[in-house]
Amino acid sequence: MDVDAESRGWKINLAVAGKEAFERKLESIAALRDAPPEAATAQLRKALKDRSNYLVSKAAALAVELRLTAIIPDLLAAFDRFMTDPVKTDPKCWAKNAIVKALKDLNHDDPAAFLRGIEYVQTEPYYLGAVDTAVTLRGACALALPACSLDRHTILIRLTALLVDPELPVRLDAVTALGQVPGPDTVLLLRLKAMLGDKEPQVTGHCFDALLDMAPVESLEFVSRFLKAADPDVRSEAAAALAACREPEAIEALKRCFDGRADAALQTTILHSLAGARHASAAEFLLSLIEEGRAEHAALALASLAASRFRDEFRDRVQAAVCRRELASLTAVYQKEFAALLS
Repeated sequence: MDVDAESRGWKINLAVAGKEAFERKLESIAALRDAPPEAATAQLRKALKDRSNYLVSKAAALAVELRLTAIIPDLLAAFDRFMTDPVKTDPKCWAKNAIVKALKDLNHDDPAAFLRGIEYVQTEPYYLGAVDTAVTLRGACALALPACSLDRHTILIRLTALLVDPELPVRLDAVTALGQVPGPDTVLLLRLKAMLGDKEPQVTGHCFDALLDMAPVESLEFVSRFLKAADPDVRSEAAAALAACREPEAIEALKRCFDGRADAALQTTILHSLAGARHASAAEFLLSLIEEGRAEHAALALASLAASRFRDEFRDRVQAAVCRRELASLTAVYQKEFAALLS
């Protein structure tokens, strides 16, 4: 027999056997959902010591699902282990990501692991270059930090540093986390970030959302200024944030902008944004455009109202308005968006 062929055969058999063994491990973890808590805890502790970062990630997720807080020390030990030679032991940070999420969801409030992960970078080879695979990890640690037993000043310092992280998801998570630490100092930080801007307008929009949620009344005028921003994407972010605000005056600000000097693109954005508004005044404004607005505005308003929470409540009035206007373009949108009315 060919020695090389025999060697290849052994390697294939070993690979198959290894795959089957790994799949059995995964199945045994999944089966723990129906096991008594004591047995599940013992088996998950064993699984968290496994070499496979993927298998450990599944074990960590199940620990959360079963609310096994007794396993927190084992999660912390696994986190430390995967910080050693991490590119080899935990490629793509699968284990560390799942562990940090599990610690947060199990209400672990010791900040040590989160403070370690919040500034962690894991550079791995990727095609002809390298990529940071710890982006999710930094963001997850940022989101966990506000609930930790840590002084406010330190929390704000750590989160502020992430506002200039090179990765977009981390900056977004940093803004979200700051929104969980309400106070005048946080308001100032978020205002400053919004005024300085970001290469991704979505980050500025996140700042608007956090400000309007944290301090809605005093933030209305501030966010409304950005409806006149030079960057059309920032204008869109401001419109979307105001439409989602719980203060009724936010809708009035959008109506004034629409009726004022807003360009066509911003008017379109405002109408689209009003689909997510929580106040009936937004639906009334959309209906007024369907009833009396320019044809193109009426069609956009109709599509927006169809996507809103007030769709069913305004159904009959919308139908009456469309029938009364007899505009082909409006009727076409109506037939598409309110097809249920025609059945």
